Amino acid sequence: MIKTLTIGKHRIPYPLIQGGMGVRVSGGRLAGHVARCGGVGIVATAGIGINSSYYSESNYFTANAQALHDEIRKAYDIAPDGVIGTNCMVAVSDYDELVRVSCAAGAKIIISGAGLPLNLPSLTADYPDVALVPIVSSVKAAELIARKWKKGYDRLPDAVIVEDPDTAGGHLGEKPENIATGQYDQYATVRGVKAYFREAFGMDMPLIAAGGIWDRADVRHALEQGADGVQMASRFVCTEECDAEDSYKQAYLNCRPEDIGLIMSPAGLPGRAIRANIDQVRQRDLDHGVICPSGCLKKCTYKEGQERFCIVHALDRAQRGDVDTGLVFCGTNAWKADRITTVQAIFDELFDLADGVPVERAANG
Repeated sequence: MIKTLTIGKHRIPYPLIQGGMGVRVSGGRLAGHVARCGGVGIVATAGIGINSSYYSESNYFTANAQALHDEIRKAYDIAPDGVIGTNCMVAVSDYDELVRVSCAAGAKIIISGAGLPLNLPSLTADYPDVALVPIVSSVKAAELIARKWKKGYDRLPDAVIVEDPDTAGGHLGEKPENIATGQYDQYATVRGVKAYFREAFGMDMPLIAAGGIWDRADVRHALEQGADGVQMASRFVCTEECDAEDSYKQAYLNCRPEDIGLIMSPAGLPGRAIRANIDQVRQRDLDHGVICPSGCLKKCTYKEGQERFCIVHALDRAQRGDVDTGLVFCGTNAWKADRITTVQAIFDELFDLADGVPVERAANG
């Protein structure tokens, strides 16, 4: 029987977190519908203000804060009693502010990766009920975060996401040379992180498996291998509720396994994307003389030396429908998308009543 998931003070009817996808691919609409169906709906915060009425090149950070507040409230309009959270990337320049705005706007969970969120408890100190969930790909990273949080803030994570760099989409917390070598064992890492928290702190830490989760068999496998829940992102792109334009979704429907691969982000991290148009992404910035319109990243090779491309605007263009010069992040299983469906249909497939799902659903489900 598939059990419910508890993260901090928040009970989730189904053991599923919708992964954060920026820029605005997972905004308030997608997050709200996932929460309404009984999962955790996640608003991706990076660059969220660009495609909003608040944005101009001179107020990028202010627009992000204002738009993030709006998207969280939009999600709660859809799922008033649902569990809504945000994904906040450590690598972005306004990380601290986005975490604080998330809390003030009512986010119940903060998920944080693309770097080690070592100061996250200090940013959320005024909101003790907000659950904190770091993303790691190794036991060592989980240990480092736990020791830092315990010593500095007398706080431990409320759950830990273990992301598989061999399959996950978007930015990956691993060196390129260590990805897809056949050496990484995600579920050994899941069990190792769980064992560490049990031995070091005497607690049963909820562990969430992320990367490569697509269907019911994947969910069941994750749970059988020791995970308490799963995080899914790419699967939700080809839904009516996804916040991206139709041509973005069509890029998923059109792609083949060989179209998906690694790129180097100007953030200094590898990322997984549909990579056939990477030359056009870069050429577009060169043709337009783009320097650094937003300063979105703490460290950026494009800002510092015109290497690669301006990633936040490349992601924004794709989300708006320009998949020729925009960047489309995805996981290795994105090619499996074969139709536009709904969030509810995905939940119905993943948690079929015949398989013994929780009787209760989220309010308004």
